[in-house]
Amino acid sequence: MTDHALRLLRHHAHLAELAAFPFDFDLDRADHVEPVRLASGGPLRPVAGDGAGGTYFVCADGSVLYADSEGSAGIIGSSVDEALEIVIGLPGWRDHLDLSPADGPEKILARVAETEEEFREDYGIDEARPQLRAALGLSERSPVELIGMLHTALLRTEPDFLLLNAEEGCAYDLLDRHPRPPLWEPVLAQGRADLAALRAGDRTVWDATAEDPVRRRLALRAAQFDRADSDLEVLRYLLRHEARSSMTDELRLAAVLVGLQGHPEDLSLLDEVRETDFDTACGLSEMPRPGADGAALREWALGLDEVFFGTDPSDEPSDTWTELAADQGLTELARTALIRRLDAIELDQGTLRRPDAPKTLDTSPLSSLAHDFEQLGDLPQALRAQRLCAALQDTAWDRVSARLTQARLERETGQLPQAGRTLTVLREILAAPGDDTLRHWQDVNLGRFIAKEHYSLARDLADANLPEEARATLAAAEEISGELSGPAATAVRELAVEVAERVGDARDLD
Repeated sequence: MTDHALRLLRHHAHLAELAAFPFDFDLDRADHVEPVRLASGGPLRPVAGDGAGGTYFVCADGSVLYADSEGSAGIIGSSVDEALEIVIGLPGWRDHLDLSPADGPEKILARVAETEEEFREDYGIDEARPQLRAALGLSERSPVELIGMLHTALLRTEPDFLLLNAEEGCAYDLLDRHPRPPLWEPVLAQGRADLAALRAGDRTVWDATAEDPVRRRLALRAAQFDRADSDLEVLRYLLRHEARSSMTDELRLAAVLVGLQGHPEDLSLLDEVRETDFDTACGLSEMPRPGADGAALREWALGLDEVFFGTDPSDEPSDTWTELAADQGLTELARTALIRRLDAIELDQGTLRRPDAPKTLDTSPLSSLAHDFEQLGDLPQALRAQRLCAALQDTAWDRVSARLTQARLERETGQLPQAGRTLTVLREILAAPGDDTLRHWQDVNLGRFIAKEHYSLARDLADANLPEEARATLAAAEEISGELSGPAATAVRELAVEVAERVGDARDLD
């Protein structure tokens, strides 16, 4: 498909008027109600709008993303031509977002006919439709075919076309409510394929999977949810290779899957794996030693399986799937899941309440989200998560620690004034903490990190030709360094000299 029809609309005013009325595809309404961007960072070009405040955007691959004025968005065509076929062929398409080919022709035709009858009372669609279709060179398709095209397009919205409010960073809702596969299905697809090949005895796949850390982890996860006694040799092979990665969740999983079979001869292998390094020895410390019987091995494995694993992928923590998605290069899949998770927390912070202490919030999911976004290279979303995390801290130590990370992310995203204000708040907490959690901050790494961030911001302010702000931040850094213990002060001395020279250079230039 091409965008031939869009070019015709732009060059022929009478066709553009016909598209705008009665089909509500108006080239003069291409300004959306708020700034938006794709989460992926891909280009987004507004081309038309409708009377309800919705906007049609063209994406990098030509797909058309429709965003309404109420915060929902979805792909409605693989090209402008295809989107126009739907808009003209189904003038009430917004009322048919719940329909799919599974509903069958009879239901689809009845619904479309009912909607179009309402349109006919006010608009001359029967005259306008064939005229516009012919002028634009668009095919005449049945409502059933158009509903199928729309349904297919909508399902492509995530993860590649997730629309965000550009200022707040939160995501638009999906335009439709059709069910999507759970996150674990696309993430685990490679692992399932490898597990099938391993079971078939393909030695090439055995070596390739075992030598690749990501494929190995995925194959083990696939074996977790599709268990077979005949997998023992495969599991032993993957276990030996996973030991190279030290104490991972998948190493524990491999040990558990081997142990569940209850063969005492596997105790020697498991003991060898346990002694790989210190971390592994600690992580598998409760595992039975060689000489135990198969029942003891199986009892140990059953206990860990119940606590850590199980057989239902839906019960697995979502972090498992976002991490494995990112590791496979499924960046947009991981990003979409993380943004949706952050949006949910932002909308209802009650989800952070601790079950054992309902008046207390557990902010670790927010700090984990900030870390995961940073690993993806999405610093704006990392900063969004970190700002919320910082705002919810209780103790002085946690408030300072969270704002220290916030200031760093603000600096790294070029928001230097905001970083300066965050560090000012941080210093105010140091001066009046309100509790005793910071009584030794000068003697521990926290003090060194605080000084280092002040020096780093002073340097970046100087590089940004903001000498006055750089000098003020450097003065604050020097004051903090003066409070540090000997080792902590020594650790930042080299940076302090470098930044002082840089700020001095900026002052001379000023």
